[in-house]
Amino acid sequence: MDNRSVTSPTCMTRETAAGGRRRWLRILPAILGVMLATRAANAFGQAGWLPTSWFSTTDIPAEAMFPLAEKDGPWLILATTFRGEGAREDARRLVQELRRDHKLRAYTHEKAFDYTGRQQGLGLNPDGTPKKMRYANAEQVVEVAVLVGDFNAFDDPRGQKILATVKSLQPQALTGDAGKSRSFSEFRKLVGIDRNAVKGPMHLAFVIPNPLLPDDYFTRQDVDRFVVEMNADVTHSLLDCPGRYSVRVATFTGAGTFDQKAIASGEDGVKLESRLADAADKAHRLTEALRRSGWQAWEFHDRESSVVCVGSFDQLSVPQAGGGSAAHPEVTRIVRELGPDATKLAAGTVMPRSIDGILLDVQPKPIEVPREPGGWR
Repeated sequence: MDNRSVTSPTCMTRETAAGGRRRWLRILPAILGVMLATRAANAFGQAGWLPTSWFSTTDIPAEAMFPLAEKDGPWLILATTFRGEGAREDARRLVQELRRDHKLRAYTHEKAFDYTGRQQGLGLNPDGTPKKMRYANAEQVVEVAVLVGDFNAFDDPRGQKILATVKSLQPQALTGDAGKSRSFSEFRKLVGIDRNAVKGPMHLAFVIPNPLLPDDYFTRQDVDRFVVEMNADVTHSLLDCPGRYSVRVATFTGAGTFDQKAIASGEDGVKLESRLADAADKAHRLTEALRRSGWQAWEFHDRESSVVCVGSFDQLSVPQAGGGSAAHPEVTRIVRELGPDATKLAAGTVMPRSIDGILLDVQPKPIEVPREPGGWR
């Protein structure tokens, strides 16, 4: 009889099964990874983004008002406005619901109106002095607007789509009755909210510019093609500055005295071109020197001058704890360190600073960053 051991079918089955389990345990993580990746890809394709609950479980603070800032917008949707007693609470409730339940980037913006003082009226008194009048209802009123943004242009397609959504919404903060203040009741009467109405309570919403932006923000002129080409090969061009504002620290012009004889002979054009080239060279050398010193410097050239700016800011002021605002601390630092020497200024001598032998402006000044029409570069 053969003394070689013979493995029984039962033992072989057990060993095979054990090996199969070991192999399965080894490949299980890979299979689960593929399954999760496939499900995530399907979710991304269907919804456009993964559920936010996968990444964060942070709740919106109950007291959050999400105040509007200068950097928001520049175009937004004015969803609705609350006025009078309880306006802040009504606005807070609505902005939180829009953010939490409808995933809209919503803000509040508060403004106070004082109707208690005397106002100048039409016409004159018998003695020739201007007439003074009072409002019929002398009171101080607080209005809180709820806005939705942010959009790059008035006719931004994304903004128009969200505007249609906002008009059709039926938020609990506007359609329910529990806990509503006097301002909410007045609001319902004003816009004619009906519990069974087809139109949403925000059907009067419309697009507005950010009220915190400076008056000249939307009248800023784009630079023309010729100026864009002048700056095309500039490494640190101001046109590439990402912020809305920068601080101009040096200005170099091609201006000079006009020589009538030179103008007649055509020599003045050559001299002007030479002065502009010299201005551009100084701006470039100063920009490089500032960059070597750690400053975020930019240069910009146009038909008449070259300038050097420092910094990149979306807003020139920052909110304070007391409700006011103060100059951006970085803007203050730039003006202080690149402006006239403070010691000499205190002694009555205005002496601009000099870097690598190049004089800076006597008074650094925040400016809006010039922009080129889209698609030119």
